[in-house]
Order: sequence, then structure tokens, then C-alpha cells
Amino acid sequence: MKKELSIKQCEELLKTLKVRFEKNMNRHKGIEWAKVKARLEANTEKIWSLNEMEKTGGEPDVFGYDKKTSEYVFYDFSAESPIGRRSFCYDHEALESRKENKPKNSAINMATFMGIEILTEELYREFQKLGNFDLKTSSWVKTPNGIRKLGGAIFCDRRYDIVFVYHNGAESYYANRGFRGSLKI
Repeated sequence: MKKELSIKQCEELLKTLKVRFEKNMNRHKGIEWAKVKARLEANTEKIWSLNEMEKTGGEPDVFGYDKKTSEYVFYDFSAESPIGRRSFCYDHEALESRKENKPKNSAINMATFMGIEILTEELYREFQKLGNFDLKTSSWVKTPNGIRKLGGAIFCDRRYDIVFVYHNGAESYYANRGFRGSLKI
């Protein structure tokens, strides 16, 4: 599959991203849209990934700038876990372990296909400082190897103005659990 957008699709996405960027300046103080746009235009595969984030309901926006790598960082800023990325188990191993009622995909498989990373617990907590997200849904987060080796996976949400971390079997999936991603450009 070719991971590239048409010129028209690219222009539409850049327009959407610019509007969101300007509407939410508190998320990325000191960052200029012109520099972000230039970086995007030089990375067509990353634009494709942002479009996938947008198509699945993530509402991507700039979260910040990584000075170590000189990259802009985008996160999913949808109020709830992106609707097009819900009802997935955690990873491919969990998907394969299900004998009945398999979900359509796993969070890790879809993130890999999209070219994005699932947020870690630490990044999820940083992200939550910018607003109140996942008040009715939850999001899988990158699970430490030790937990995953034992068959588990972790997810987060925000309830009672607190970010909670929970565990589940990695093969479980729920209509209100998805995943949030990040993309560096």
C-alpha cells in the first residue's frame, strides 16, 4: 500500500491542522505554524500518518518540540479515545490467542500500520495536563515487557479529576477502549 496523499488531500489536512493549531496555542507555546508546516511538507509519509490519525478520530495537534531530536511531536487530542481505534485488543499475540469473538485488530498492529507510537503511561500523564481527556473512554498505553510477558496490558483514563492506570488481559477489548498515538516529525 502506498502511504501517500494526493495534493488535494494534503492541502485539506494541512488546513485542518493549521486551524486546530491556532485554536489551541496553549498546547504548543512558542512554536510557529510556518515551521511545522515546512517540516510536514518535507515528510509526505508522516503527513500520511497524520491523516490516518485524523481519519480515525484522533484530532492530531502539535504537543511540543523535542529539542534532543529536533522534531515536532503530535498527539491525538480528541476528547475521548479515537472512535476509529476502539474495540481492539492490545497486540498481535493477544489477537492470535483469542479463539472466539476476535476483534478486528489490535492496538499495536494498527499503530504500526499508521506509523505512530502508542503513548506510554508517562506521556499519557503529560498529555492529560493539557485538558480533561478520556472522561468516558479509556486508552491502551505502552505496556512494560514484564507485565506483557505475564499476559497483561495496561490502560489509562481520567476519572474524578485523576489519571488512573489499570490492567487487563491483553486479549480483552471493549467498545469504549482505544488508543492514543504520537508522531514525531
